[in-house]
Amino acid sequence: MLRESLIVSTLVELADNLVDNFDIINILTILSGRCVEALEVDAAGVLLVSPGGELQFVASSSESMRVLELFQIQTNEGPCVDSYRSGLPVVNVALSEANGRWPLFAPRSIEHGFHSVHSLPLRLRGRTIGALNLFRTSQGAMGDDDIAAAQGFAHVATIAILQHRAIIDATTLNEQLNYALNSRIIIEQAKGIIAEATKCRMDQAFERLRAHSRNHNQGLTGVASAVVAGTLRANDLDIQK
Repeated sequence: MLRESLIVSTLVELADNLVDNFDIINILTILSGRCVEALEVDAAGVLLVSPGGELQFVASSSESMRVLELFQIQTNEGPCVDSYRSGLPVVNVALSEANGRWPLFAPRSIEHGFHSVHSLPLRLRGRTIGALNLFRTSQGAMGDDDIAAAQGFAHVATIAILQHRAIIDATTLNEQLNYALNSRIIIEQAKGIIAEATKCRMDQAFERLRAHSRNHNQGLTGVASAVVAGTLRANDLDIQK
């Protein structure tokens, strides 16, 4: 019953962290620690893929796990690498029998006291963004219930990460939209000042802004801001030729 309670409390805690300002490192550290507490594993870690396509270490339950996760990245081999590439689980692999599969990673893991590994993809709707690694100090199969629970943890973590990235993308988009709107206001103000000072039409005023921007390799908004601020006189703008 304790195991089931730990699994439920873990899912609740992970879900509680799905808020706009959650710390993604914190939630993955919670995930790693709770895997060790609730499942029959002795260490856990998470690798995520960067925007550039490289796997990166983000969280682990122990220092030994951190070292091995970094070693996977360095050697480009191991269960986490395989699970990420294939998008499929890697379960119940005895490291003593995996030298041919991971000639560098397997013996290094055994040196750290681990003898079996499992890796589950962080995957949602066909998109794989990393993998959850689970290590055991003993050999033997990991139970189906534990594998299912670990995959549940991985699903929740994946949703959290993708939500976090969506928030960042939305924030960036909003910033870009706000900048564009503010720039548009400044440009319209500058056009009015130029039109009034030079007795030209608004379209001609805009062309003078564009000409000055191109000729002096300055941003259009920057030139308009200078006109509005009075540091660049309308009559000193280049004339479109």
